[in-house]
Amino acid sequence: MSKRTLAILAAIGATTIYGINHTIAKGVMPHYVGPFGFIMLRVVGAAILFWGISFLGPKEKIQKKDWGRILVCAILGMVINMLAFFKGLQLSTPINSAVLVTITPIIVVILSAFFLREKITLNKGLGILLGFIGAIALILFGAEIRQDAPNIPLGNFLFIVNATSYGAYLIVVKKLIEKYHPFTLMKWLFTIAVIINFPITLPEFMEIEWSTIPLWAYGSIAFVVIGTTFMTYLFNVFALTELKASTVGAFVYVQPLFGILFALFSGKDQLTLVKIMATVLVLLGVYLASKKPKPNP
Repeated sequence: MSKRTLAILAAIGATTIYGINHTIAKGVMPHYVGPFGFIMLRVVGAAILFWGISFLGPKEKIQKKDWGRILVCAILGMVINMLAFFKGLQLSTPINSAVLVTITPIIVVILSAFFLREKITLNKGLGILLGFIGAIALILFGAEIRQDAPNIPLGNFLFIVNATSYGAYLIVVKKLIEKYHPFTLMKWLFTIAVIINFPITLPEFMEIEWSTIPLWAYGSIAFVVIGTTFMTYLFNVFALTELKASTVGAFVYVQPLFGILFALFSGKDQLTLVKIMATVLVLLGVYLASKKPKPNP
């Protein structure tokens, strides 16, 4: 099997983990673990794992001028991003989260126009409009009466906060990725995230009654910490060694497919006309916003 084939499989593996995470994490919250308690487990677990494998990478010292950017990256990528997503998942549904997470590329296009002065073409502008119509449709018209989703509009809004924060993180972290080894970068980002998240997540973490948690829930927690927080990054790093960043990024479009199918087959969510229409609008919007303009002849 060629390295390129393995890289494609790694990218598919990461996308699959992200897709089914929407349902698996939702199944544990908030009965066994609160959303913020989950974030404590994620950042502490990932920090330990990345420090554990950091000896496999080069010994690097972070330059003093880069610590400010690293702090901002940790706040955007491992604090606001994670807290908003898991709180949103507690309040909303797995399918809504799987759909709304794909507006991240649209957010990146908008933020790139503001901060990197990249031009917004007609296609990109139309894509942004369609994507946001789909997202707003889910927020305003996607409300259902469900015991496991107490505030769907607020949850969907938090998914957009999550996507915006993550989109900003991708832009800010770009210079650091070019400068430092991934293991060096991630161990420090997650270490800072542990410190910042600690006072926010400690109360819910202390409420976890470990003796009452069934074995399957322990498995779900392990999946989120090891799979969603640690392995996906490693898979994507390996994929980037053989594939273009734009190719790896394109796999985010497949995430709703995995997320929706897993949620449906496990009986944890159901399709509605609003969800179908919103999914089509969001995916079409992302496609148009991410499409490369044709070079002038």
